[in-house]
Amino acid sequence: MGISLSYSKSKDLAQEITNDSFMKCFDSFKKMDQAPSLKSWLRRITVNTAIDYYRKDKRFQNHLEADGETPVFDEIYAPDQLAFEDILKLLHQLPEDQQLVFNLYEVEGYSHREVADRLEITESSSRVYLTRAKNKLRQLIQHHMKEYAGR
Repeated sequence: MGISLSYSKSKDLAQEITNDSFMKCFDSFKKMDQAPSLKSWLRRITVNTAIDYYRKDKRFQNHLEADGETPVFDEIYAPDQLAFEDILKLLHQLPEDQQLVFNLYEVEGYSHREVADRLEITESSSRVYLTRAKNKLRQLIQHHMKEYAGR
């Protein structure tokens, strides 16, 4: 369920993704020739199911093209005091396209080409969405740290 939560904005949708992932797992388990690592195999199915749900919304129909390289930004220090739940809340504040690209690139380790192929967008759009996601996360973390500094 943790993987599904990182790809969806609601617990209901995450539960639906998780359920569908298990159904796909059980359906294709009989077809497996050799036994892969169950954990990594189920993770891959869950990520692909989340992408399928995202594609159904067709949020990328009006995506933007980038003309050139994306600017490089300095990394900010994210304090160790952020709990997993806080990080998920911050990720859920991102627009869906940015959240999905961020998860695929930074968490799952896909290249921009792979992200673009999976989401049916251009590589430059993938880079733009990632840059925007990182900038927005920096702002959200700074706001979060200022807001909760006195606690």
